[in-house]
Amino acid sequence: MNRRLLTILLVAVSIAGLCTFAVFRVVGNRVEANRPMATTRVVSASRDIRLGAVIAPADVTMAEVEGAAPKGSLLKLDDALGRGAVAEIYQGEPVLESRLAARGSGGGLASTIPQGMRACAVRVDEVVGVAGFVTPGERVDVLASGMKTGVQAPMVAQAWASRTILQNIQVLSAGTDIQKDAEGKPHPVQVVNLLVTPEQAETLSLATNQLRIQLVLRNPLDTSISPVHGMAMSSILGDDPGPADAPRPMVHSRRSPRSQPWVVELITGSTRTEQKFNVPEARP
Repeated sequence: MNRRLLTILLVAVSIAGLCTFAVFRVVGNRVEANRPMATTRVVSASRDIRLGAVIAPADVTMAEVEGAAPKGSLLKLDDALGRGAVAEIYQGEPVLESRLAARGSGGGLASTIPQGMRACAVRVDEVVGVAGFVTPGERVDVLASGMKTGVQAPMVAQAWASRTILQNIQVLSAGTDIQKDAEGKPHPVQVVNLLVTPEQAETLSLATNQLRIQLVLRNPLDTSISPVHGMAMSSILGDDPGPADAPRPMVHSRRSPRSQPWVVELITGSTRTEQKFNVPEARP
């Protein structure tokens, strides 16, 4: 057979094979796209469910999701009814087990407290509450200020000190609200509930009864714990107030009275003379 004819046949066969493979891929992709995917029925929110709300029958419905069910999703309506929401659930979202409180715990603030944690109330004012900018979900540090114990006058004015006693504490509620308003704006409150451990709750209880508490707002993404050593008033104003501010110490010198010299009268015939002798001072 002619070598040129053989080469042409091999090239033609190769081109035909490539075209066949391309057509097969295109047709296969279209068939896969048109094939209906398997779906799973899960519990979904029929409307927005706010934090702390108890799930009612009107709040949830069954919905179809493509593929396997999301991890932690509920497959029965009865598994969600009567349980409190520990996070906001928006309309159309699957209701996950992690967003619901344990059955029987109810709703409100108590249902949002994780296992092993406590909600500790702190009385605040407009200044302590960072001028009203403390809202649920924010992170704060707790600052305690007061006077050191065992300090006597005249150092009482410089015995005041402050220290950060708690860091990266989550705000559970501000006043009677456990969620932000519709616009996410803060408002002045009188009580702030903080999410703390039992040990932190004891520290906070002692501080609120004996010291002045102030909340320091921090970035929610900043979760680092910084080493703190506290600050005293003497460090701000200076340890040595200077001669104009500090009273000079009184130095009392104790001097012995000056003794009189001894006088000796010498009589020689009709002549009288006096001789004086100094008496040495007594040593202490």
